[in-house]
Amino acid sequence: MRLPRTLMLLGLVSLAAPSAGYNAAEDAVQDFSGMGVVRNTVDAERPIYPLYMRDKRIHGLKPFQELVDAAPAGSTLRPPPGHYAGPVLLTKPLIIEGDGKVTIDAGDKGTVFRIETENAVLRGLRLTGSGESHDMEDAALEIRGHHNRAENLVIDNSLFGIDLRQANDNVVRNNRITSKPVALGIRGDAIRLWYSLRNLIEGNAIANARDVVIWYSNHNVLRGNVSRDSRYSVHFMFSQQNTVEQNRFYNNAVGIYVMYTDGVVIRNNLISHATGATGMGIGFKEASDALVEGNQLLYCATGITSDLSPFQPDSKVWMRNNKLSYNGIALLFNSERDGNEVEGNHFVGNITDVAVNGGGTASHNHWQGNQWDTYLGFDRDRDGHGDAPHEQYAYADRIWMDTPSAQFFRATPMLELLDFLERLAPFSTPDLILRDNKPRMNPRHG
Repeated sequence: MRLPRTLMLLGLVSLAAPSAGYNAAEDAVQDFSGMGVVRNTVDAERPIYPLYMRDKRIHGLKPFQELVDAAPAGSTLRPPPGHYAGPVLLTKPLIIEGDGKVTIDAGDKGTVFRIETENAVLRGLRLTGSGESHDMEDAALEIRGHHNRAENLVIDNSLFGIDLRQANDNVVRNNRITSKPVALGIRGDAIRLWYSLRNLIEGNAIANARDVVIWYSNHNVLRGNVSRDSRYSVHFMFSQQNTVEQNRFYNNAVGIYVMYTDGVVIRNNLISHATGATGMGIGFKEASDALVEGNQLLYCATGITSDLSPFQPDSKVWMRNNKLSYNGIALLFNSERDGNEVEGNHFVGNITDVAVNGGGTASHNHWQGNQWDTYLGFDRDRDGHGDAPHEQYAYADRIWMDTPSAQFFRATPMLELLDFLERLAPFSTPDLILRDNKPRMNPRHG
């Protein structure tokens, strides 16, 4: 007996949440283009703003929509240099080349430019003057189709930057994005992917925005981007098999946060000065099968934070060949969960190398071949590894792990003195936090 098509689709939707680990059916439910069905509407009904409601600076400007409507599908539109009035809706394949000399301004209402087609190219435009409604999610550019390209755009004075929804196989490259000049928490996201697959986010420069968010979106690549003075450089949620590589993230509250997500690869990124009460370079929340390799995490409140990760049974989180230097805490665990493979990393200049919130131990994880600047042993056989294991114990200076309110006194002379006395004449056996049986003597990073 064949099920009606509607019921079959409902069955696929039930597979969307990755509660039992990554499943290829999750891609199927997102890839609407291959299902032979009408694409669902993903936006709320938008208000219409006539010209008199828009800022007077765009009154008298030529509407860019007229040029778009007049251009044949599949052609290249090279508008004369100048300022044009938005908004713009593109519903046919078109290449628009602005050469850095064309500005489209929506007059501080609604979204500036919206793509509802496939195989369109926007290049060399300045998009500015979106509205400021979070409810309507006013943006500089909305992409609602597949196989489009947004390149070399300058986006400013826009609440949200580039918003992709159910949009697959697009390229967002070499754009400069800032949000509205408002407080951090009420800015919009610079780039957002929602139920979007196989997109390339590359070479973008982001400043003074809120987040880059990847939600319910699989197999995307974020490469070579720069983000500074924002909140989350990248925030994953329920998104599988994504890659973040060769990016540089400066002075954001959080570098990369991986939440309820499996199979992420975080490789060769530089994350520095993620500070503040919740500052962290890389954070995991109930994530599994992640690879963290070749990254530099410098001057962060916490370099890497792991909360119930890995989460799925028999899964791993691999941390290899990373440089964690001059952080408050280099590696923080929020539980005694095992499954972390910590190999070949370089720990130097941190106030605390490894900590476990609430006390406990991280020794259930695998530690091998890391370089520790606190290691006190020798390498008499000159094999590049210490003759004795590197062990970290919870002495008195780690009392703040058991009593979080004591963090205020962390690294103070008082706790340092207590630590010295306990190491000199311990009254009881201190708790072992970790043991690296083959500590590396030479730095893995120059």
